[in-house]
Amino acid sequence: MKPERLSYYKDLVLVLLSKEFKVRYKSTLLGYAWSLVHPLLFAAVFFLIFKVLMRVKTEAPYPLFLITALFPWQWFANSVNAANFFFLGNSTLIKKVRFPRDFLVLSGVLSHLLHFVISIPVIVLFMLYYHYYPPAGYAPTGLPSVHWLWQIPLLVGVQFLITQGLALVVATSNLFFRDLERLTEILTMLWFYLTPVIYPRTLLVESGHEWALFANPMASLIACWRDVLLHGTMRGDMLAAAAGFALLSFVAGYALYRAKEWRFAEIV
Repeated sequence: MKPERLSYYKDLVLVLLSKEFKVRYKSTLLGYAWSLVHPLLFAAVFFLIFKVLMRVKTEAPYPLFLITALFPWQWFANSVNAANFFFLGNSTLIKKVRFPRDFLVLSGVLSHLLHFVISIPVIVLFMLYYHYYPPAGYAPTGLPSVHWLWQIPLLVGVQFLITQGLALVVATSNLFFRDLERLTEILTMLWFYLTPVIYPRTLLVESGHEWALFANPMASLIACWRDVLLHGTMRGDMLAAAAGFALLSFVAGYALYRAKEWRFAEIV
């Protein structure tokens, strides 16, 4: 690819990202902080239900255990739910300006990725607060070791492929089936409870349903996130399952987008 083309794509992504943030946080008091407030409030509610009332046993203090999965889940769920409007909400641009329309989806997914990235220091603060210093992959001070330097980017890449692919499916399909907007919210909520985010995956293993961890794309990925953030390591079979789903999602998303892109201007 020519350097000038790469420069054009980079500038396009930056412009769309800037537009995304300006629209989302216009006239808000907390602004960017809402990306942390929202999942932390959910974490407080789940802590009350699952730890205080139900006394669910976890491998780490429950708030820390919860946010290590809740933060990456929020990136995925927020991107997929917002995907319904990535094309519809930019109908003027699609009709009047010629540019790669998939960059609208890309900028949306990247904006939620940035929200996730700024949540990682919050996880470290929780570790320090609870004095949670697991032996594998961590320095004696309790701070993350160098293992995170390759583990986190690897998992970010896998989750990006899953999220971008599925967001393209949702954004494209919603142009033709407007009921998908409501259906997406319902499905992501059901998907959340089928994924071991608020409960340990050992519940599935002990009940003889470990297969669900490999049948659910987000279950294997969330398991990897939790293992990396809490233990500095992850299971190869879980990573392989997540990577396989990521490739499938990315290919399917772009295949559908390419097949329907020519009709976008007349539909929106």
